[in-house]
Amino acid sequence: MKDCKAKAAGKKPALKIAHRNDRAAVRHWLAGNGQALLPMLQLLDKAQASIDELMNEAARGLIEQLLVLSAQELAGAKLRGRAGGDVLWHGTQRGQVPLAERKLQVTRPRLRSKATLKEVAVPAYERLTGDARMAARVRDILVASVCARRYESVLPAVAGTVGVSNSAVSRRMVEASTEQLRALNERSLKDLKLLAIYIDGIVVDAHHVVGAIGVDEAGDKHLLGLAAGSSENAPVVKDLLGGMVERGLDPQLKYLFVIDGSKALRSAVDEIFGDRGQVQRCRTHKLRNVLERLPKEQRAQTKAVMNAAFKLEAKAGMDKLRQQAKWLQAEYADAAASLLEGIEEMFTVNRLGLPPTLMRCLTTTNIIEKPNGIVRSTTQRIKRWRDQDMALRWTAAGFLEAEKSFRKILGYEELWILRVALGRDRTPATKESKKAA
Repeated sequence: MKDCKAKAAGKKPALKIAHRNDRAAVRHWLAGNGQALLPMLQLLDKAQASIDELMNEAARGLIEQLLVLSAQELAGAKLRGRAGGDVLWHGTQRGQVPLAERKLQVTRPRLRSKATLKEVAVPAYERLTGDARMAARVRDILVASVCARRYESVLPAVAGTVGVSNSAVSRRMVEASTEQLRALNERSLKDLKLLAIYIDGIVVDAHHVVGAIGVDEAGDKHLLGLAAGSSENAPVVKDLLGGMVERGLDPQLKYLFVIDGSKALRSAVDEIFGDRGQVQRCRTHKLRNVLERLPKEQRAQTKAVMNAAFKLEAKAGMDKLRQQAKWLQAEYADAAASLLEGIEEMFTVNRLGLPPTLMRCLTTTNIIEKPNGIVRSTTQRIKRWRDQDMALRWTAAGFLEAEKSFRKILGYEELWILRVALGRDRTPATKESKKAA
C-alpha cells in the first residue's frame, strides 16, 4: 500500500533488504535510483576519491552503477532501437577494481567509436583501476590489530573478491613498515624548536626498543626516532641521540630530558649535551621502584609522603624524602636506597621554577605510554618474532599510528617559563612594558 502511494506521488520506494547479504535487492534498487549516485561520480571525477571504504555487499552494485553512469556521459542512455551518437554501447565485460584490501570483480560496460569501431574507455573505470594505494592501506589494516595470517578474516564476504595472499600481505607490510621506519629516523629536526625530550623503552617480545618524543615551544609533540636496544645499553642510546643531532637538533642549546633511572641514558645525555642536558627523572618510575620494595601496608604512607615532597621547593622536598628514607632504613633498606638514588634529579623541574600544570607532564615519561600501548595492542596477535628488526618496524608502525592523535601537552600556555629557564630568550613583554616602550 505504501509503495502504491509512493508511486502515485511520483516518489521511488525506499530500499528494503530482508537480509544484509541480499545483493539482488541492492542492485535492483541502485538500478532504479542511479541518479542518486551522480554526486559520487562527480567526486571521483574532481577529487579522484577512492572507494576504499565501500567494503560491504553493496560495493559491487554501487561500482557497477557508477560505471554505467560514466558510460552514459559518453554514449547517452542505453535505449532499445535507438541508433545512438558517435559513441555506441558494445555489451559488457568482466573486469577488476582494486580496492584498498582486495580486488573486486565487476561487470563493466564496453563502448566503441561509431567511426573507427575502436574501444572507448569508460572514464570512471580508468580512474578506479588506477588507484595505487594498496600497500599503504594493507599496512593500516595490519596496524589495526590484524595478523597477516588472518588477513582474509577482516574482509567482508563479498562474492567475487580475489583475496590478497598471506605472503603478499607480509611482503607489503615489510616494505611499507621498513620505509616508514627509515622516514621516521631521517626526519629533519632542524626547524623544530624543542624544549623537552622524553626517552623511554618498550619490550616487544624479547626485544628492546628505545623511543624519543619531543615537545616544542607551542606544546606540540613530535616523534624523534627509534633505536633497537635496551635503555640500559649506552651505545644504543648514544646512537639515538647522536642521530638526532645529525638531523638538526642543536647540541649547544639546553633541553629538559625526561628519562627513567637508566644510568646508560644519563651517561648518553652527559656525553652529547653535557651540562646543557637538564635531566628530570621520571617520578612514576621512582614511585614504582620504591613501592614494590615495601609490603602493602607500608605503601600508601610512603606514596603520600613522596607526592607531597614533589610539590615543595627543591631543597624542602629533598629533605622530606631523606627523612622518609631514614625512617625506612631500619626495616626496608632496599626501599630507602631506591628512594635516595638520583634524588636531586627528581626535583629538576622544581629548581627551574615550573608551575604545577607543567610539572604534571614534565615529570613522567607517561607521554610515551600511549604509543607503547598501541604497539602492545597491535602486536598481541603475532606468534612468531623473527628478529629485532621486525620488532623495531612494528614499534615504528605503532608510534606513527599514535602520532595521528597527538595533542598539545597540559599547561602548554606556560611553556614560555621553561623556555626562559633554559635560557632560550627573555620573558615575554607585559602590557606595562609595551606601554613604557
